[in-house]
Amino acid sequence: MLEVKNLSVSINGRKILDDLDLTVRDGEVAALMGPNGSGKSTLSHVIAGRKDYMVESGDILLNGESLLDLEPDVRAAKGLFLAFQYPIEIPGVATLTFLKATVNAQRKRRGQEELSTPDFMKRVKAAANKLKISQEMLKRALNVGFSGGEKKRMDILQMALLEPSFAILDETDSGLDIDALRVVAGGVNALRAPGRGFLVITHYQRLLDYVVPDTVHVMAHGRIMRSGGKELAVELEKSGYRDYNAEPAVA
Repeated sequence: MLEVKNLSVSINGRKILDDLDLTVRDGEVAALMGPNGSGKSTLSHVIAGRKDYMVESGDILLNGESLLDLEPDVRAAKGLFLAFQYPIEIPGVATLTFLKATVNAQRKRRGQEELSTPDFMKRVKAAANKLKISQEMLKRALNVGFSGGEKKRMDILQMALLEPSFAILDETDSGLDIDALRVVAGGVNALRAPGRGFLVITHYQRLLDYVVPDTVHVMAHGRIMRSGGKELAVELEKSGYRDYNAEPAVA
């Protein structure tokens, strides 16, 4: 379970999150929607441990444990995963090498035995096939020359291999055509489980046609302004965010 309690965050002296409260329970898929500049991506970065934000007050708990004093890699080992809006390219680092190193680093930190190469290859091939990721892609440098859809699928592949207890998808639907969206959504839905929560950050309702949320939260002015069921996303698609009138902010 993820609990964000009375969280206020600033950057360069400007407040971005303002006394924000949010709870996402185990097994729940929560959608976070809102206008540009409302602080959605800032929230995801602060949860993951990005350093250039100042936490002024409040706390972030994952399964009852505060994350604020933990380094990003420790947060990841505790079960947190963030799929980036813009996955980075890492020239010179083979995708398979990166994936195996990442999986085994987390397993080692959790006190688990590292996977052998045959066991790892068995897992990665099975997961890649479900996401329509070719073996040729796995042999290339991480995300280098990949299309937007391929990069997003690679993020979901990482999530499938790491098996986090809580995953944040920061505008994963950005830049995807309908076919890629269906593949990515299918990968996310396959990972839904009673012990795994999701926070899905998006501007648009179309992703939520494929990854149907249990709850929808509307964010503006750095805080949650309204919460409801999946029908709230449909309402927002029709009416937009004019009622929330968010001021531009760095996010």
